[in-house]
Amino acid sequence: MSVGGRVIDRGELGRLSAGARLFATGATESAHTLALDWAGSVLGAGVGLVTAEELDPGTLCVAITLAGSTTALGEQLPRGDEPVRAVRAVERRLGQRAGAIVALNLAAENALLPLITAAELGVPMVDGDGTGRVFPLVEQTTYTLGGVSPAPLALAGASGELVVLETAPDRVEELLRPVVLSLGGWALAACYPMTAGELAGVLVPGTVSLLLRAGVPGAPRSTAAPYGVRTLCQGQILAVEGSTGHGADLALPSLPSSIVVRESEGLRRLVRLEAHNEIVLALADGAVVAMAPDQICMISTDDGMVVDVDKAGPGQEVEIMVVRAAPVWHTDEGLALGGLRAFGIPL
Repeated sequence: MSVGGRVIDRGELGRLSAGARLFATGATESAHTLALDWAGSVLGAGVGLVTAEELDPGTLCVAITLAGSTTALGEQLPRGDEPVRAVRAVERRLGQRAGAIVALNLAAENALLPLITAAELGVPMVDGDGTGRVFPLVEQTTYTLGGVSPAPLALAGASGELVVLETAPDRVEELLRPVVLSLGGWALAACYPMTAGELAGVLVPGTVSLLLRAGVPGAPRSTAAPYGVRTLCQGQILAVEGSTGHGADLALPSLPSSIVVRESEGLRRLVRLEAHNEIVLALADGAVVAMAPDQICMISTDDGMVVDVDKAGPGQEVEIMVVRAAPVWHTDEGLALGGLRAFGIPL
């Protein structure tokens, strides 16, 4: 039951799913369909959607995210008890029951897994998330910027494994990645335990509601961008190149690459997209026109879906869109955690 009166039920599930795909990178159809079917099977009468302020300030809130590969999720099916096992492990460590679930980010299946978890536990889901966009590392969140640690963090694997990590915040990713690989490539993570009072100060608010509105047929894509979106250019991919050397020493789960797009109209500029797990820098005829922490997306003009960096190829027609990051990402602390230097690119 929702404190604020709103419930995400089966009627709204499809809209949430559609809205979550609009700027999602790294999503796979099989994983998203699996998560959507999973959510539909457990949703029941629905999950309450609340603001952090509507909860008692002492309520324990736990963030939920997929750790690892969406491809692995689509190939190694969940048992179904992963959300409960992960959250219960955090609860045992803290000696307190969770009273609400919140998303780490809201891209593709990461919008559905918190909903599944909240439904399974019979608690509400908080209207907001910890990024306002998507970053590749667990510690790249507004929760971190607010001083909340991702640990204790619990990982529930598809074969019944349960791993609890308790370490310094800056070592979570280093320890998490090899564990996830050993679990088969994916796990459900319960992390960033905090009170609702703390959450209210570090959350990017209202983003679940935005996705529900953006998922309505005919709604403009910009509805899913809480702080605005602009079109950089439209054109054809000319080349996809290997590493330029940037980020060679960075411990990111990806390889750097570059994508060259020829603008189809206007000045017909050559737009170069530098990527490291995601596109982090855009240059038009050598001039910087967009960069992290703003999110840079390639949208296919054929089907309107996001084109992932590792699936980009010469000849594809794309629209390059830039999603403005939450204001906190443009502070000195935010730039250090989510700006170009965080991806190994000095500028």
